[in-house]
Amino acid sequence: MTSRLLQRSLGSPDYDGIRQALRNDTSTPVIGVRGAEVRVAVLPLFTHDGRQAVRVSSTVPLTHVLVGEDSASGTDVTLLVPEVTAPRVLTLESRDDAGLVGSTEITITPQRKWSVFVVHHSHLDIGYTDPQGTVLRHHLDYLDAALRLAEETASWPDDAKFRWTVESSMPALKWLDARPADQVERFAALARAGVIEVTALPFQLHTEACSTEELYRQLRFTTQLQEKYGFATKSAMHTDVPGAVVGVIDALNAAGVRYLAAAHNWAGRSVPYLHGGDKLTRPFRWRAPSGQEVIVWFTDTPHGMAYMEGNTVGLTDSYELADDLLPRYLSALASRGYPYGPGTFGWQGPDAPREPYELDVLHLRVQGAHADNAGPSIVPAAIARRWNEQWAFPRLRSAVNSDFFEHVEERYHDRLAVHEGDWTDWWADGLGSGARPLGYVRRAQSALRVAETLHTIAGADATEQIDEAYDKVALFNEHTWGAANPWQDAEEAGDSGGLQWTRKSSGAYDAQDDAADLLHAAARRFGAALSDRGVADPSALASFAVFNPGTESRTDVVRAFLPRDVVRTDVPIALVDARTGETIPHHEEFVDPVDWPTRPIGRHLHAVVPEVPGYGYARIDVVRGASQAPEPVEPDLGGVIENEFYRVTYDVREGVIRSIFDKAAGRELVNDGAAAGFGQYVYDQYATAPHFNHLSGHVGAHDRTLLGDRAIGRNATIVKAQRTAVGEKLVVELQGKGVDWLRTTIELHNGVPRLDLTYQLAKQGTPAKEAVFLAFPFASGPATAWELTGGVGGPDVPRVPGSAEYMLPIRHWIAFEDPELTVAWATLEAPLVQLGTIHMPYAPFPPTLDEEPGTVYSWALNNIWDTNFPSQQQGETTFRYSIMSSPGIEGRRLGTRAAAGLTDQFVGALLTSSPDAVKSFVSVDHPDVLVTSLGQKSDNELVVRLQSLAAEPVEVTVRLPGLRQASVSAGLERELRSLVVSADSVKVRLPACGVAAIWGTCE
Repeated sequence: MTSRLLQRSLGSPDYDGIRQALRNDTSTPVIGVRGAEVRVAVLPLFTHDGRQAVRVSSTVPLTHVLVGEDSASGTDVTLLVPEVTAPRVLTLESRDDAGLVGSTEITITPQRKWSVFVVHHSHLDIGYTDPQGTVLRHHLDYLDAALRLAEETASWPDDAKFRWTVESSMPALKWLDARPADQVERFAALARAGVIEVTALPFQLHTEACSTEELYRQLRFTTQLQEKYGFATKSAMHTDVPGAVVGVIDALNAAGVRYLAAAHNWAGRSVPYLHGGDKLTRPFRWRAPSGQEVIVWFTDTPHGMAYMEGNTVGLTDSYELADDLLPRYLSALASRGYPYGPGTFGWQGPDAPREPYELDVLHLRVQGAHADNAGPSIVPAAIARRWNEQWAFPRLRSAVNSDFFEHVEERYHDRLAVHEGDWTDWWADGLGSGARPLGYVRRAQSALRVAETLHTIAGADATEQIDEAYDKVALFNEHTWGAANPWQDAEEAGDSGGLQWTRKSSGAYDAQDDAADLLHAAARRFGAALSDRGVADPSALASFAVFNPGTESRTDVVRAFLPRDVVRTDVPIALVDARTGETIPHHEEFVDPVDWPTRPIGRHLHAVVPEVPGYGYARIDVVRGASQAPEPVEPDLGGVIENEFYRVTYDVREGVIRSIFDKAAGRELVNDGAAAGFGQYVYDQYATAPHFNHLSGHVGAHDRTLLGDRAIGRNATIVKAQRTAVGEKLVVELQGKGVDWLRTTIELHNGVPRLDLTYQLAKQGTPAKEAVFLAFPFASGPATAWELTGGVGGPDVPRVPGSAEYMLPIRHWIAFEDPELTVAWATLEAPLVQLGTIHMPYAPFPPTLDEEPGTVYSWALNNIWDTNFPSQQQGETTFRYSIMSSPGIEGRRLGTRAAAGLTDQFVGALLTSSPDAVKSFVSVDHPDVLVTSLGQKSDNELVVRLQSLAAEPVEVTVRLPGLRQASVSAGLERELRSLVVSADSVKVRLPACGVAAIWGTCE
């Protein structure tokens, strides 16, 4: 009685409730007399002798007779009739000991003959159900069990043999490294035979948090498995996370993978059925701008439970339960959009309209128990064995993941719908729950590209260390960010939130430290290598090679450290551009041993270096100066700073940037009439309670009722107004809810056509549901393009139906274009944005403000999740942004330039001699093609990684000094194709938004 009370009150049925809903939804009441109800279901069940099944259930035991065909007694019986090819009417009589209870006519209809591929796997949450190490050790144990079960069932009929799909390859890779050689060979033999399949993704990723290079590197093991163990990686699985970036398609193809099984767990945090999800037929062909495709199956219900389908219909429990439920499930798929009615799982949302499933083949996931991280079980295979002995159809096949796709591709490929573009992830909002470590990871992604490039130019192979650091980055981007109950701090199980988040976040900090270490070492190796090639210059006290890790030549600021033991701090210096002999103005900041006894002593030099070639350097010489560099001037600027390009006005009373005036265009960039001021701090609190697991799945927000409070930054004070030889800046401090303090730094550098903004806040920890936004209202039309992992999005760029629309997880930039001016906004640490308004964070995500097409709201942080993600965050956190504007430049090009100031900062490498004054190590001749990094593969073989942002295929000439031989691949290591080398150059054709790697042998 108590359990019924709670179930009916809370609206979250357990499996019994779900299964009863399925029974009710797939049967028709036909007789109701004398207190008895009789229901009938015509189901897709066929015997080996050509009969089909009718299931009859009654609330009391009765004898049920299909007149002239079959009869049976009980409360749930199966009656058999000859298979029909057209509807046939029969009479059903139900009797008890007293005689006829009731009689009715029923129609027997033709049924599909299904083939069901039962794919047994374990959904890998690295955490959630237990601390991370415990989970991974269990998954290695599961592979031991899978090996035993495969051998135990080797003599069974082929369709019933135990088969195991390793959903995430990381446990398999660890297992192969940790087990004796004979076990490893048995595993490899089963993999070669198709009994065990290792799929492509190392773990389940928030792919939008990945950089493009990171995504490709996480698939590098596929080649290693083929070469070392002799089995191919054919398919991938994407579980739990409801969405994936468009770049996944090209990355999988480059790894030789053409199949993707997605199992989306909507869990009340998404409403795909309100955004075209009903048009997403399955399976479908998912196509990238490059033209590459993967065939996708996604296991879908409108409100959750996606990857527990097989468990829901009894395939983990018993033959009897599966015999009852599986035919009903197939019948529901064939006759209605979703197999369950509205609200079955307790999540908010209506019954979604959808066409019935049209094929007679099904991919059905099953796990060994009703839980994430469940181990393998012999039960599904045993059920398949008994099932196929009893029934001709549905035919159950214990299968690995790729078996289903090969069947579909052979029979249905040309009739599958094609969908294009980004499959925007509804769970991406969770990235904001760990803003500080996420920011560290995003900095590491940029630093690793630069570090590998500089190591390569210096002749050092840092591939192994770079890969290890990328693996740490990816582990943070893995989808499990915390325990089932993240606010608890137990030592095991789903309450181990404190332990799990400590390990998760420490991985992010380790990754950033590794990246910083690698970049630190790379800069010094680079400087030493150049010094070895140079000659002594007696007029120079020291020199720097200012390296530009961006593709385009550009003018930008460099920050470099000049140690006291190289040039004494009392010696006045000047900086001279070795290319021209002209003096470059600079600013010095001394590290005084009295103030900083724990840091290297010397001076930090800031200078703007003009037109440093992309992937090249310009030499800057340090010479004796006539006097010490001027001290910063701290005039009363009245809240205004400027350079040649912009004049920026800060409104102290309102605590916002009032104006950004583009001097060249004669144009104001700020929409002064917007609801929010430019750069305004916006703090939202929601009237929902913390510490209720999956609460957000039960909360519906159709208006602003649950917006408990909204506050902005106030009491602004300009604490620093500074002019140096390099530029001008303002530092403003404000007060705001949710923070101990809030600081805004606004900078313009002389000669640099970019505005740089830095926001630092000391976040107060609270379990209250909250969000922080920074507003950027532009005086422009709507956004026209934005950067994605492996692609470029935009309002006219296709997206997979059902994708999230109220928010965008971008890589770095958004562009706004009108006939007179293009404006670009870029972010480093904070990838989540909302365009035009701020939405409520609960489905169906209604807006809280009138739409303003030119406004970007950077969703800096939140704690709106009730499970899996951290329930609160605190501490000093930094968010950096850049803004550029220019007439006549395409949005994606200006966006790339704006982001370069954040992601491709100049590196100043100290030299001990004077090498060439300027040099470029690689260049491309197309403005939409980027060199993302250089890698070292052997003493004289380099890899040049390219990424196109163009919306159409392009041909690009790549110049690499000393190039003698070259080949190209679409990914990191597969299918090399030779190129013709001419004058140190090769021509390469890249598909739209495509990626390529050039492998070059150089002198």
